[in-house]
Amino acid sequence: MLRATTRPGFWCECWTRNLDDGHPPALFGSYAAYTEVEANNWISTILRTISPALDTDASQAAWERLHDHRVNTRRALLHRAPWTVSVTHARTLITWTVSPVNYLPLAHRQSIEIPMCAHTLKPLTPRTTE
Repeated sequence: MLRATTRPGFWCECWTRNLDDGHPPALFGSYAAYTEVEANNWISTILRTISPALDTDASQAAWERLHDHRVNTRRALLHRAPWTVSVTHARTLITWTVSPVNYLPLAHRQSIEIPMCAHTLKPLTPRTTE
């Protein structure tokens, strides 16, 4: 019998949306964090990295989030509450979300009979173009 134990963590995502067109937001990137510190650091690092490239208002909003709201962010994550921050640069809305999740462990193949067909599959050899 398979016994699954979950591990608490956070699922972090970055979404972008052009405010001028009618397209839905697009997922730009995601990250699996196992602690609230890791989730908080993921967003803080990104905000610090991109803030010099943002326009003045967006950069100021990013730094305000980093410094003035850090305690509120940390408190929300410690209580395993979802958390979101957004900045608008030019006509692009960038949103980071952190959601509490429970991660399931990956199954391993130790002491499990692998189907016979698994032994007949061969990895593809990359083609070279000349």
